[in-house]
Amino acid sequence: MPDGRPDLSGVWSTTAYFFDLAKDLKPADVAMLPWAEALQKQRETNDHKDDPMAYCMPPGVPRIDTSNAGEALHPFKIVQTPPLVVLLYETSVNSIFRQVFLDGRKLPADPQPTWLGYSVGHWQGNTLVVDTTGFNGRVWLDTGKGHPQTEAGHVTESFTRRDFGHMDLEITIDDPKAYQKPWHVKMPVVLLPDTDLIETVCENEKDEQHRAR
Repeated sequence: MPDGRPDLSGVWSTTAYFFDLAKDLKPADVAMLPWAEALQKQRETNDHKDDPMAYCMPPGVPRIDTSNAGEALHPFKIVQTPPLVVLLYETSVNSIFRQVFLDGRKLPADPQPTWLGYSVGHWQGNTLVVDTTGFNGRVWLDTGKGHPQTEAGHVTESFTRRDFGHMDLEITIDDPKAYQKPWHVKMPVVLLPDTDLIETVCENEKDEQHRAR
């Protein structure tokens, strides 16, 4: 790259995971339980009008990673300290943050259910591994397909910086109440240089039902 800036050509392909997290996988790789498959198909045929994000609710994990993966949507920032990593997200609904505790604590046995769950992390070499549980069961994993997530969901994110401007994000979905087996996704994340996060606030969500489709 002559000017030293990262190549952004992969940004648009990255944001495709926001619409279909399993876009690179075969149907057998994402083996849903019957009720979850029926719900996912219903969401597609229902034009996704029940998507929580349409009502100013948070994207959830890991959709918040994919909705912020490139300049086509919104950026995010990672603030790293020895005992804690903070992820600051500029989303299409509201500005949101996550805390990833690196102090050796375990995931809580009975966490308070939330949209983004409760996260702990550890380093494996130069890879930050984040485990998150404690979801509220209302989250969609993606926007176009509407893959469901239950309160039993366990999401593992592995962040590996390949070089300046490029990071690999590997995601594992382990949700025994919705899927027959865990499934895995790998996607690129591209640095957006010379940018700052801005405040985002979702307003007038009650008008969503009148939106032209």
